[in-house]
Amino acid sequence: MKKRIKLTGLIIVFIMPFIFAQCGGQIGGTVQGDKISSSVHYERARMKKEGVAAYKPAMMLKDMSSMSGEEYIEHNTEEYDRIYENRFKSVTENPLSTFSIDVDTASYSNVRRYISANQIPPKDSVRIEEMVNYFTYSYSKPEGETPFSINTEISKCPWKKENMLLHIGLQGKVPDYVNTRPSNLVFLIDSSGSMGSPNKLPLLKKSLALLLENLGKNDRVSIVAYAGSAGLVLDSTPAVDKDKILAAFDELNAGGSTAGGEGIILAYKIAKKNLIKEGNNRVILCTDGDFNVGQSSTSDMVRLIEEKRKDDIYLTICGFGMGNYKDGRMEQISNAGNGNYFYIDNIKEAKKVFVKEMRANMFTIAKDVKIQIEFNPLKVKSYRLIGYENRVMAKEDFNNDKKDAGELGAGHTVTALYEIVPAGSNEKTESVDKLKYQNRVVNDNARKTDEMLTIKMRYKPIKSSKSKLITKTVSFSSIDEGKTSDNFRFSAAVAGFGMILRDSEFRNGLKTEDVLKLAKGARGTDSEGYRAGFIDMVERYELLKK
Repeated sequence: MKKRIKLTGLIIVFIMPFIFAQCGGQIGGTVQGDKISSSVHYERARMKKEGVAAYKPAMMLKDMSSMSGEEYIEHNTEEYDRIYENRFKSVTENPLSTFSIDVDTASYSNVRRYISANQIPPKDSVRIEEMVNYFTYSYSKPEGETPFSINTEISKCPWKKENMLLHIGLQGKVPDYVNTRPSNLVFLIDSSGSMGSPNKLPLLKKSLALLLENLGKNDRVSIVAYAGSAGLVLDSTPAVDKDKILAAFDELNAGGSTAGGEGIILAYKIAKKNLIKEGNNRVILCTDGDFNVGQSSTSDMVRLIEEKRKDDIYLTICGFGMGNYKDGRMEQISNAGNGNYFYIDNIKEAKKVFVKEMRANMFTIAKDVKIQIEFNPLKVKSYRLIGYENRVMAKEDFNNDKKDAGELGAGHTVTALYEIVPAGSNEKTESVDKLKYQNRVVNDNARKTDEMLTIKMRYKPIKSSKSKLITKTVSFSSIDEGKTSDNFRFSAAVAGFGMILRDSEFRNGLKTEDVLKLAKGARGTDSEGYRAGFIDMVERYELLKK
């Protein structure tokens, strides 16, 4: 009897993966025709070489009657680029802080996906700026010709009362919806075998159907798909011809390997062929990021996108799925392509991206937006930019119009936070040896003013290659320790939760109950329920950690 049981076990271990593979499952490798090529050792070696963090959740077993081969034994090859948290900088040694804005929100919905599945998110999946910028904030509207307003607030830091927290918010100009520029949209659809799961291609089809409902008679849609090789599924078609477009979507089925490079080349070719002058020309790449044929490395894809962005065709990336999700790759590609990056974990998120915030996500109003802050050493001892690790720029890049930066969409809000150590604090800061050949001198401007810092911003109008400069000062007298806005407190709550998820060395004992207290007291009107959703997510996380 024992021998029969052992034999049965051997059959399950060695035979079942082959059966599942023939049914479309991928057990520890990729399926090519009737052959299975194991990729476990290759993936591990490649990730180690590229310094990529891989995360493998515990094996999930279900009722066998409802399982697919992919579900039977989960081969998880999700990848997240390593994030090295920004540290405090001494103002005497580093008076300037420079970074590019970021309107991506993918990290927030990806983190939510993990917590909703009762899993702790990988630390490197947490990009704090994307979590903060998932939410909109009530900022003043821009005036005159400037496409955005600059809003600031400063008060005590919630997780360290001795320090200050600087809140910077940008509000993009809301467009004229009656006279909106026509759109030339090219959907680049990953229809490879890895997109077969219900939360990938099927969810993608439903998501794009929502977008079609919000396009007008002057908008046009094309569809390019790639799986093994790229092909044109639907040539440029008026968006009002919804039945024809949806029929083309419905014909897409998952299968084959992933020729992402070929797909991108063809999609940009179609976008350029149907270019609408003065219009919104955009490629919308929908994928899990698992490119494996042709130009497939991250560096190859970034170079390709950098070349293609010269045609003033913008890029939106929408990530789908789990198990083989390549987050770091898609973030880098998005950054290189004058783009934005979202993660669609459910149909409600699809509605948020493609319906509720469609105009902001699809219509750019300012290019290459950069922020540079100069701190007054007599008011500020040191500072730390919270998040934006992948967007930090050299100080020389601020005035260099050839350096790429982030784009601001119509009606978009962008928020950034700095933790500031006031001058005179006993807090120790990291420093370098005293210079041998020069001295640092504080001039009279620092002594005669109440200013803590000056914010400088550069941006390019849509049809210009020359940037414009905006400046704003923040004074010591503007600190209000008694009353802060919902904007300030809620953004601080989200940033604080991000630090908890990342197990940040700067959280200073901050706990989830502290985050919940801040967030619940700053929920505001919350007409769409997004802030309530954040509170629910923090509460779920709190239960998972017990």
